[in-house]
Amino acid sequence: MNDQHNQTSCNQNNLTHRSTKYFASGCTMRELHYNYRLGQTTLSTIIREVCAVIWDKLQTCVSLPASASDSIKTADGFEKHANFPHCLGSIDGKHIRLIQPADSGSLYYNYKHFFSIVLLAVCDANYNFMYIDVGAYGKSSDSAIFQETDFYKKLMSNTLNIPEPLQISENSTTLFPYVFVGDEAFGLSTNVMRPFGGNNLSVDKKIFNYRLSRARRYIECTFGILTNKWRIFHRSLNVHTELAKSIVRTCCVLHNFVRARDGYSYDDTLTVTGFETITQRSFTRGGRAATTTRDNFMNYFVNENPLSWQNNCIN
Repeated sequence: MNDQHNQTSCNQNNLTHRSTKYFASGCTMRELHYNYRLGQTTLSTIIREVCAVIWDKLQTCVSLPASASDSIKTADGFEKHANFPHCLGSIDGKHIRLIQPADSGSLYYNYKHFFSIVLLAVCDANYNFMYIDVGAYGKSSDSAIFQETDFYKKLMSNTLNIPEPLQISENSTTLFPYVFVGDEAFGLSTNVMRPFGGNNLSVDKKIFNYRLSRARRYIECTFGILTNKWRIFHRSLNVHTELAKSIVRTCCVLHNFVRARDGYSYDDTLTVTGFETITQRSFTRGGRAATTTRDNFMNYFVNENPLSWQNNCIN
């Protein structure tokens, strides 16, 4: 009985090793086929099963704060590392390249003229994914992708454990809501801040955009760590779309697991290889409360809490 158990455990370890090598090395299914002398259909089945097991065991590694007090701890991280108070996370989306899926028509063909699925993610100031949404069609508009996520629906229904608005400092009498930060692809709202648009911005608006970019860069760096650790993303995924989604989810949870165990290489944060940025602009302007919130942050960054170098960085 023990021998049988040990053999089963050994086989499971071998299957996991083969799958994680596939994720980490960026090798193709054909190369695995020659290395392990297994059929490509068998390898696809193994990888699908390993993805399911890893996701089942580690999916809690990717989770939003469970309480308002946990959200405040996340915000403290952004204030400490990015000098952006009341920030609950950085949001961005990336197109992940696919070889043209069979019988998909133009569903996965995006405006950049290649086939893709979309990974939309939220991270904290420690380069950990807190939320992922995987698998939207590449052809979908970026604002529509965001609005279809569970994250957006919870944001709109106020079920994300967002703390109540508070003063940022003892000297401030203004109540600031807690916010997520994104780029032009995301609509402005009371709890989502995006940059001011336009080419002829005032100095104050440029300073706000700079301070926002310091917080936004954390999701870009997180994607960089992901793609440089799991080099399968350095090429187009040549697998069925459902398996592609499973691979992306699995690599995201492995990212958090490995981050907690091994840390990260700074060099990996500098480049994102294989992912394409969502650049389509959302034209959702936000209501008066949203624009007032952004103006209040701008005034705080300019007048109450300026960084000594920020004016140099906008010139």
